[in-house]
Amino acid sequence: MPNWGGGASCAACMKTVYHAEEIQCNGRSFHKTCFICMSCRKGLDSTTVAAHDSEIYCKTCYGKKYGPKGYGYGQGAGALSSDPAGPEEDLQPQESKPRPVSSNPSTNKLSQKLGGSDHCPRCSKAVYAAEKVMGAGKAWHKTCFRCALCGKSLESTTVTDKDGELYCKVCYAKNFGPKGFGLGNAAMLEERE
Repeated sequence: MPNWGGGASCAACMKTVYHAEEIQCNGRSFHKTCFICMSCRKGLDSTTVAAHDSEIYCKTCYGKKYGPKGYGYGQGAGALSSDPAGPEEDLQPQESKPRPVSSNPSTNKLSQKLGGSDHCPRCSKAVYAAEKVMGAGKAWHKTCFRCALCGKSLESTTVTDKDGELYCKVCYAKNFGPKGFGLGNAAMLEERE
């Protein structure tokens, strides 16, 4: 039977992919809307896709699932993680299901429309998308994204967390890092004198 203007089948949804909406990866065709990470469901493009057998992932999820594991590979205390640590079943493909709207009477409709369902751990106020910064697996206001000890403003390269609180690398090392001579611990230096 002749193929009258049709295209290949989408590897994700198995429906026909026409040339105007086709994205190819590893010899397979996808709709633009079906070209998403199998774990986190983020949209992909040619610079962010990582394929494994017949599965496609964003580079972050691919690294978590198939990358090296252990000390020295971003799993230690100095590594920034905006995702909560958890078991590997979180990395399995998820079905996209509509999420139920909160039935909490204190959450008003305006905050639901503007995306203010997250609350800042520091000030307990709603965090909206325009002012949201992620750290320690939680949403923070840009102005609250500071070291708990010295108050220094933090960035993704300078933040560390312990027990849900944010610290700059210097304060974290002083208070929670290794102790002893040669490690910058002032108490050890005073004892020697």
